[in-house]
Amino acid sequence: MKKSILTITAFTLLTGAILTSCNNSAEKVEVAKENVSEANQDLEKANQEYIADVENYRKETNERIEANNVAIAEYKASIENEKKEAKAEHKKRIEELEEKNRTMKQKMADYKEDSKEKWQNFKTEFNHDMDELGKAFKDLTVKNTK
Repeated sequence: MKKSILTITAFTLLTGAILTSCNNSAEKVEVAKENVSEANQDLEKANQEYIADVENYRKETNERIEANNVAIAEYKASIENEKKEAKAEHKKRIEELEEKNRTMKQKMADYKEDSKEKWQNFKTEFNHDMDELGKAFKDLTVKNTK
């Protein structure tokens, strides 16, 4: 009789353990599904922020490029009354800056949204180039006559 009670008790405990462990696996699967869902939502939000950042930067850059175009037009108008030699030199500098401005605009238009890391590298390099172009425009308007 002791053996049968001991066997029934052992069987009951074993069955309970199996049922409990199965239930835990189901709960683990449910928790894992929730975690995946949250991770997907976070990824989607991060991608939307990344795309918004790219679009915002493109808009800002286009504004800077257009401002450069306005500065070029103003400078062209201001050199019309200069001497022929100085005028030719200034026109050459203006053409170089116009080409660089067009190149920068094309570089921005050609950029494809690959990854955040590549975007940060591109943005850093592009900012540096735009700052250099801005300095060149400022230097263009300074008259170095002594």
